[in-house]
Amino acid sequence: MDLIPGLSSTASALDAERLRMNVVAENIANAFTTKDANGQPYQRKIVAFESVLSGETQAGSSQTTLSSVNVRGVMNDTTPGKMVYNPGHPDADKDGMVLMPNVDMSREMVDLIVSSRAYEANAQAARIARGMAKTALTIGNKS
Repeated sequence: MDLIPGLSSTASALDAERLRMNVVAENIANAFTTKDANGQPYQRKIVAFESVLSGETQAGSSQTTLSSVNVRGVMNDTTPGKMVYNPGHPDADKDGMVLMPNVDMSREMVDLIVSSRAYEANAQAARIARGMAKTALTIGNKS
């Protein structure tokens, strides 16, 4: 019996958003990394989510509910980085151009805010569900 329905899906969403915030933080930290271990500019990472649905049948009606949120994967963004004129940079080509990572700081900040708000909303939903379960357990208790 699931005492607090929906808590497992909320917990999976919290895990997914936490991973998303970590990936955004990694993108921000590497916004100016022009050479990674492979000798290439850092590639922005993107987290892909997927919902897992469960079908439940009750009294002849079919109802589909959200079971959990899964991370399908963390993928590289394939958009090319910008070429910047900086002849003094150690990674500059013969024309003084440096290929920068494809990280846009304003996009990353928006992603961080959105992910943070989604995390806060799921945490609040978990707090409310816990409070409702505590109240339900006290019903009928005459102490």
